[in-house]
Amino acid sequence: MQKFFVYLVSLGHLCVDLAPGALPAILPFLVLYNGLSYTEVAGLMFASSCLSSIVQPAFGYWADKSSKPWFMALGIAMSGIGLGVSGLVSNYWLIFIAITLMGVGSSIFHPVAARVVNYTSEKKATGIGIFSVGGNVGFGVAPLIAAAALTAWGTPGTLLFGILGVAMAALMLWAVPKMLSIVKTERVKSGEPRTTRPEGTNDWSAFARLTVVILFRSVATTSVLAFLPLFCIYRFGISEAFSGTLLSFLCLSGAFMTVAGGWFTDQVGLIKACKLGYILMAPAFALLLVVPSVWWVYPIMLVISFTLNGTYAAFVVLGQSYLAKNVGLASGVTMGLSASLGGIFTPLLGMVADAYGITVVMYILVAIGALCSIGSFFLSEPL
Repeated sequence: MQKFFVYLVSLGHLCVDLAPGALPAILPFLVLYNGLSYTEVAGLMFASSCLSSIVQPAFGYWADKSSKPWFMALGIAMSGIGLGVSGLVSNYWLIFIAITLMGVGSSIFHPVAARVVNYTSEKKATGIGIFSVGGNVGFGVAPLIAAAALTAWGTPGTLLFGILGVAMAALMLWAVPKMLSIVKTERVKSGEPRTTRPEGTNDWSAFARLTVVILFRSVATTSVLAFLPLFCIYRFGISEAFSGTLLSFLCLSGAFMTVAGGWFTDQVGLIKACKLGYILMAPAFALLLVVPSVWWVYPIMLVISFTLNGTYAAFVVLGQSYLAKNVGLASGVTMGLSASLGGIFTPLLGMVADAYGITVVMYILVAIGALCSIGSFFLSEPL
């Protein structure tokens, strides 16, 4: 039952991430039908990603104080309804409010869901890995659904995401309390505490060091997505269309590495998984600078995917372990800021690329990978 519960929450993760995953594919339609400017489009992306990720730790702290099962259903419903409404209105600020509602819904769901997965999973890193793949799949299929729906019905096609969100929220609202009650009963019978509130202490110093590592990892992740295709176009002369296959390969391998990394973490331990993963980052980026053809980039991307995605479960569970009294807050920080911090610093690398060339950015990524690896060796075992 505990394993099935994790899969259910992962399905909820898939559904809640459909909306933010679909937004980039919907923006061109909003520009076409509503005449939005590029500045307004950037504002919507800010409302969706950076704004929601930054407030996510606050919802994590709230979850620690008053965690209810229906928080997950509320987050899914808000995410779907927010995007669903965005295509039904034409005023920019109404669209902005709808997208903000979507982002807030996502922020409500993630820390609460990660907190529940931490409690219900016997193997915590594997559980977080399975949970995370739901989000990966949601982001992967969302653009396809959005393109089909809006091509068929125009911007009102966003309503489909509202319907999916409400349906999944209803399922979670009905199933989660029942399944959580069963899990609690099973754990009480086995002699474990009945409460979902974790016991332990908070190690803020260790959590601060982990946050620095997450910063370097986040910058590396967003920079690879932004600059790797451009670097391959510049260095190997490939077409823009062909460069898109690099990102597809990286995202698909990332979903596999997230699950495999969770299993790997449970085998070797949290600290060792971080060290072994991040120590590969700088060498992998360095190899991109010297390989003779673009075909060598694909096996290197498998290593990059492991070092970026295979360590995801490790640092999420490690953060939860450092803040044992505030698992929701730890989840909000590790999951939220890992997605947003890189987006804040990536424009600076773009300025470097404009001034000195894309190759210089790749050298900087090697340095960032080295700093991430060095930072992992300052991580300590949880108290």
